[in-house]
Amino acid sequence: MIQENKNKKKVWFVTGASKGLGLALVKLLLQKGDKVAATSRNATDIENKISATKENLLALTVDITNEESVNSAIDKTIEKFGGLDVIVNNAGYGILGSIEALTGQEFRDCMSVNVFGAFNVIHAAMPYLRKQKSGYIFNISSVAGYKGFSNSSSYASSKFAMIGLSEALAEEVKEFGINVTVVAPGYFRTSFLEEGSFLMAKNRIAEYNVEERETALKQMNGNQQGDPDKLVAALVKLTEEPNPPVHLLMGPDAWQMLADKRKAEQEEFDTWKHVTISTNFDNL
Repeated sequence: MIQENKNKKKVWFVTGASKGLGLALVKLLLQKGDKVAATSRNATDIENKISATKENLLALTVDITNEESVNSAIDKTIEKFGGLDVIVNNAGYGILGSIEALTGQEFRDCMSVNVFGAFNVIHAAMPYLRKQKSGYIFNISSVAGYKGFSNSSSYASSKFAMIGLSEALAEEVKEFGINVTVVAPGYFRTSFLEEGSFLMAKNRIAEYNVEERETALKQMNGNQQGDPDKLVAALVKLTEEPNPPVHLLMGPDAWQMLADKRKAEQEEFDTWKHVTISTNFDNL
């Protein structure tokens, strides 16, 4: 029975599939014979980048911030492929700028895509996954979902939110046989740091030195050590695991950054423990 499950061709729903990790995943899935509903703001962008046979590909133009658009995409997926097994909430972008410099609209737009887009997909897919009592949901966060970086407040906020959403969701759906993993990559060699995926706030305030952060990211682009093909291959293998993790760091840099963060957090907690434990009624 286990071997049959491993060999079963799955139906995947992948957002942000026209480039980066999303595109790498779609290519791998089609290569192995799985069926894929791949979404982007323009379905043609996906189709033009897929050289393999497209009989198992459903490329969809979807606005993930729009509930009706997402609902329709999920319905079309199930109608075409007869089912739905794995959700990958990959779509997202970052915007560089201090909280003071960002406009409220810029902050909300980032949250709308990165968080509410994922919510819309999960909300639309859950009735089907719950009834069939199986499924897997991957939510792509970032190491920035565990550690806030200056001049990246909207991105960090959205990625922290993805971790909290995923933890709560995992608790809610485990009784239905549905697995949830929130994936936190470090720096991978994708198009994420290029124009269109990482934007600059319209306003700049010189005192925040945002140009230094911008220059560092531009210098890093194309030199990241993370291999996106290895990352997506690891995700595919996870769908065969009987007890996959809820949290998954990807990349040695992510591992080290979070290890350092946890150590610093614990030291701070210990330093201020006397204040922490002083707040009960019996502490007079």
